[in-house]
Amino acid sequence: MRRTGTTRRGALAATGALAAGAVLAGCGSGDDDGTGGHAGTKNSAQGASSVRAEKALRTSATRTTATLLAGYEHALRAHPATAAALTPLRDAVRAHLKALSPEKAPALGTARSRATTPAAAVKELAAAERAAADGYTALLLEAPGELARLLASVAAACAAHAYLLTELAKETPA
Repeated sequence: MRRTGTTRRGALAATGALAAGAVLAGCGSGDDDGTGGHAGTKNSAQGASSVRAEKALRTSATRTTATLLAGYEHALRAHPATAAALTPLRDAVRAHLKALSPEKAPALGTARSRATTPAAAVKELAAAERAAADGYTALLLEAPGELARLLASVAAACAAHAYLLTELAKETPA
């Protein structure tokens, strides 16, 4: 069987490039009002409101990531043959979870999978990664600076994971 044009080395390089692009895109300060980004903290009520909003955004992103991590855990338990390919991606999702929720480790979500073959499980994970990337991107509209940068980076990683999983599903025996 002839190998496809996508190699693991190439896929990892693409992942790194996507992540670097997301980080560099979020490097601007965005402080056009000359206040150094502290205009919202002058009013304590407004500051408390923004803290609650950020906490709600983090909770939503954490829930999405915990569910995604549970999906990886389920796929690895159900299809041990996929461990070599899925373990690095699962570890990256675990790092995302830690970054989004640094103060406490949230409980993992529940994974509901109908996949009976390794290829189907990988396809489900690819779809879950795409959905997670879309969810993080939607949260970007409401997120303050640092959280927006983190969400952009995690969304880019999820998009790269979805691509890698889609390619892996093509190579995985049914």
